[in-house]
Amino acid sequence: MLASLFLIGAVFATPQMSVQAASQTIVENSSDGMTRAVNRMLGGIITYVRWPDGRAAAPRTMCLVGTPRLTASIAPDIPGERRVIVRRTTAGGAMTGGGCDILFLGRMPGDERRRLIEWVRGEPTLTITDDDPACRTGAMFCLARKPAGLSFSVNLDAIGRGPLRVDPRVLKIGGADGGAS
Repeated sequence: MLASLFLIGAVFATPQMSVQAASQTIVENSSDGMTRAVNRMLGGIITYVRWPDGRAAAPRTMCLVGTPRLTASIAPDIPGERRVIVRRTTAGGAMTGGGCDILFLGRMPGDERRRLIEWVRGEPTLTITDDDPACRTGAMFCLARKPAGLSFSVNLDAIGRGPLRVDPRVLKIGGADGGAS
C-alpha cells in the first residue's frame, strides 16, 4: 500500500545559505506507514552518499540526537549489503564519543543543534534532521511531513562544506525539471 510520488522542488535563498530543495513524496496514512516511509527515505539518501574512506559496504554508525518528530523508530532501510547501526546519544555524547558517520537531529534546543552542526562541518559526517522542514539550520538533508506524505530538502551549502560526495542524481528525485518551480 506504499505509493511513491515525485514532487517538484524549489530553489530559494536564506541569509545563512543557499538551499536547493528536492522533494520526494512518499504517501503513507498510518503511523507504521510513516515509520516505513522515513526509514526508506533515510536508506535512499544514505545510498547516494560516498564517504572519503572508501568503505562502501562497511556498516555506518548513525548517532540519533534529540527526539525525532516523524517516528520513534529510526532504522534506515538500505537495499543490498550496506548496514547502518543506530545509536541514541546526547549532543555531548556525539561530540565526545565520536564514531558518527551519520548524525540524525531530532527536536532539541537550538544552541545544541548549532554546536553539533558546527562540530561536524568539514568532517565526513552526513547530517539529517526532521526538525527543520525549510532546511535552514545547516543539516544536509531535512525530512518533512507534507499533506501528500513525506518529503525531503537538500542543503547544497552544507553538503559543499564537507568531504562527503553526494551523487547529483539525488537532486533529480525532485522532478525532471531539475528542482525549479
